[in-house]
Amino acid sequence: MVHQTATPRFATMPVAAFLDQLASDAPTPGGGAAAALAGAMSAGLVSMVCNLTVGRPRYAEVETTLREVLARSDAARERLVALADDDAAAYSIVAEAFRLPRSDEDARARRAAAIQSALVQAAKPPLSVMRECRSLVPLCLEAAAHGNAAVVSDAGVAVELAAAALRSSIINLRVNLSQIKDQAFVSASEGEIQTVEEGLQDEIDRTIGIVRAKIAPRSKP
Repeated sequence: MVHQTATPRFATMPVAAFLDQLASDAPTPGGGAAAALAGAMSAGLVSMVCNLTVGRPRYAEVETTLREVLARSDAARERLVALADDDAAAYSIVAEAFRLPRSDEDARARRAAAIQSALVQAAKPPLSVMRECRSLVPLCLEAAAHGNAAVVSDAGVAVELAAAALRSSIINLRVNLSQIKDQAFVSASEGEIQTVEEGLQDEIDRTIGIVRAKIAPRSKP
């Protein structure tokens, strides 16, 4: 049996310590955790825009909308931070499976089965990161369109981070899919990738278009 090993709690790790560990020769954190935390930063920026908008009389008409966006971005941030830990834990399970003995045919069969099970489990965190980040993109659009104009650039940064995290999670997912023999799981995962990519660039472009319009220099009279 493959057992989950202890992993760092990235939510409580100082930023400098996380970056030092990311840069080291330690196998975790790696690209999966980095993608999840990039998504969490995107969600945090969306929340910031909302928090600097709600309660201000000038934006009273959109307060209900942005309170809903705020609740969703706060929840997404928490889930994405947790997924950074899940990704590192999943990698540890895969590594442990590869270390199983292969002294005879039965041992090799058990090892192969453990590796396949671990790879499927390791595909799930990036799959979840991909979903979470796809759900963030329309929240970034709402923040850019209706949030406090003084921080609209932060909504722009948020959508770029969400897009980067999403696309990074697809890379991480496909690394695992390339080794998984369960074709039903692989096909379903590729179908999800196709679904999240539909309309993605259009929403990103719309968000950035709003940001650029709002930060464009005002012509002098």
